[in-house]
Order: sequence, then structure tokens, then C-alpha cells
Amino acid sequence: MQIYWTKINKIIEETPEVKTYLLDCPEDFTWEEGSHTHFALEGFNAGDKPNRSLIRHMSISTLPHEDSIGITTRIREKCSEFKTILSNLEVGNEVAIFKTHSNVPLKREDKNVYLLSSGVGLATFRPLVLDYFERADNVNQIHSLNIDSSKKFLFTTIFETAPDKKFTSQFVDNRKDYYEEVKNLAADKDGLFYVVGSDEFLIQNIEVLREQGINPEQIMLDKHERQLPDFLSFDL
Repeated sequence: MQIYWTKINKIIEETPEVKTYLLDCPEDFTWEEGSHTHFALEGFNAGDKPNRSLIRHMSISTLPHEDSIGITTRIREKCSEFKTILSNLEVGNEVAIFKTHSNVPLKREDKNVYLLSSGVGLATFRPLVLDYFERADNVNQIHSLNIDSSKKFLFTTIFETAPDKKFTSQFVDNRKDYYEEVKNLAADKDGLFYVVGSDEFLIQNIEVLREQGINPEQIMLDKHERQLPDFLSFDL
């Protein structure tokens, strides 16, 4: 397993609670849209065993041509040891990335794509949308639906309805409106539904989609293949 040590080159405050850490790209480091990586802080591998409290599974919120690896995360006032250390890091500090993989690349199957996310989960979808804007081949259209109770919505310059690009974006701040809209979107029995958020959020979305007649193979989750049956194999 290769561990890439790299430096923070910029920190962007997206909202009062959400920051994006832009990291230098190591020479032979590559990734595709929908990728996640293991993001680790200094000292994580200092002992005999890795210190798991200094490692997090994070989505990469940028594309390779942006020349930085973007890690977007919410840091609340009361937070874990990992987030506390992260919030005190500055430009020039070193972090590690390893085991990078994409579970949710953009499928180009001549279908409508629906991106369902909660809060900072939208960071996973940012590269998919940018990739689609650059090359819309074999994607009919994309609709993004994001719920964020803080009302501090992310990436609003990218997640902005653009009819000429066949892209629509919706933000809601409560569950009732969100799940009503998921039901409306599920009227498309042939669509592809990508879901990103907490495990609880995934389960609730899958239940709603399955009740509306959407098949498991139409639901894309940012989970390793071996984890998918845990979410998608329950009977209605």
C-alpha cells in the first residue's frame, strides 16, 4: 500500500462550519470522479499499529485537472479529536492520503441521473457534475437534490439550475420536503439514483425508492462492493 504525504496548499471556508482543504497532487497520484480516499493526520502510523482516530474516509471534491486534491468536511464546535486537529492545521502542513477508490463514477447509460445527498455529502457529487458539464455523452440529464438543515448550502455556483446543460439543482432544509421530492423523482422508473450521506440517510432513501418501485441495481451508493448487500438486499 502506497502512502502519499502531501501538503495543504489552500484552505477555503465554504460556510462557517464547512471547510475545503486543497492538497498538492503527488506526482503519480490519480483519481476519477466519485472517488474517496483515506485521509490521515501526522502520527497516524507512528506506532506498531495505525492510530485509527487519526484516519478518516473522505470524498475527493475536485477533479484531477483542478490540480489540487480537495477534501471538504464539516467541523462543528464540538467535534472529534481528528476534526479538532484538522481545524488547527494551516497551509504548508503535511497530511497523508492512501487507498483511493471510486464507488460512484458517473454512469453513462443514456438515462436520467438523480443525485440525492445530505449536507456535506454534496462534496462527493461536485466532481460528477463538473465531469458531466465537460462531457455530457450518454447522460440524458442530471437532477441534484440536497437537504441541509443549516440552510448554508454548498457549492451554489456549481449546483445551480442550467437548462442549457440539462442540469437542475434543488436545495431543501427539512425532511418532509426532501422525501416528497424523492418520491416525485422516483416516478422515473428508469433513472439512476445516487445517494450519499450517513448510513441512516442511505437506508431511509433506499426504503423510499424501493417503495416507489426502483430496483436495487438502479441505486448507487458510495460504499465498497462487499457492503452493498447490507443496504440493498432487504425485502420490502
